[in-house]
Amino acid sequence: MTLQLPLMETILLWLVSVSSGALQRPDYDDTPTPEFLNPSWMADIPSSRPLSEITMPGTHNTMALYGGGLAECQSWSLPHQLRAGVRFLDVRVRHVGGNLTIHHGISYQYAHFGDVLQAVDAFLKEHPSETVLMRIREELSETRDIYAAVVRYIHTYARWDLLWHSRRMPTMGEARGKIIVLQEFPGPALGMRYSSLHIADDWQVPSMDHVSEKWQSVYNHLEKALVSDRSRMYLTYSSGASIRAWPYALARRVNPLLYDHLTARAGKPRRFGIITADFPGAPLLRDIINFNWGNKTSA
Repeated sequence: MTLQLPLMETILLWLVSVSSGALQRPDYDDTPTPEFLNPSWMADIPSSRPLSEITMPGTHNTMALYGGGLAECQSWSLPHQLRAGVRFLDVRVRHVGGNLTIHHGISYQYAHFGDVLQAVDAFLKEHPSETVLMRIREELSETRDIYAAVVRYIHTYARWDLLWHSRRMPTMGEARGKIIVLQEFPGPALGMRYSSLHIADDWQVPSMDHVSEKWQSVYNHLEKALVSDRSRMYLTYSSGASIRAWPYALARRVNPLLYDHLTARAGKPRRFGIITADFPGAPLLRDIINFNWGNKTSA
């Protein structure tokens, strides 16, 4: 029997993913632990600086550690990501019976929203100079009514004053020790609206033959962030996926382009906004962070 091409490609990608072994490069890391940590880098950011003027690293589908090559986007646990310097989290919750479980599509991630809140709360208690931006999006379910459940989880697993309860862009001083919710669901303000950010998320990459188009989208948005309104936060996703371009495979191609581009621009302060990645390496995170100072070495 002849296999259809998409299924054959899926099998080949799976075989590559299970046989290629873990990599730890400056731009890409799918090992369990970061090469080095950078837990308190925001301590040196002036308290008067708006968050929209800070360049910071993030992870796409932050909790997607399970489900195979097409579902997995990260290899570090949430505490490891935070200690490595990640300050933007992309959290996907499935809403069933009032419960908020963590999913990437159909793939359950063996965690619930309370686990995320507890990990971030513990990190911020240990590192009160920091802040964490958290996109919260409903995934798989389509109730469009997760506000009450989110509030209940906050009261149960964290604390109400952990959040920045305003749509306004906070300064670094106002944000220290807090979660800035980027709210992508209806309801009263738990934080800023996700839609208030200027976002480039061209995640649909038809195949590995389209890496150059994906990179061009990333490049264009990073360049726009340098010269555009600094009162508006910019968010650039370097990640992408499809049945013919699995997240790890795409990250192994796009992350080095991002790393080389940023390395070439190093040496002076630059406002790129939030730059997210799948499987980022610790040196890539460090280089993103260092644009807040230029020549300063933060780790």
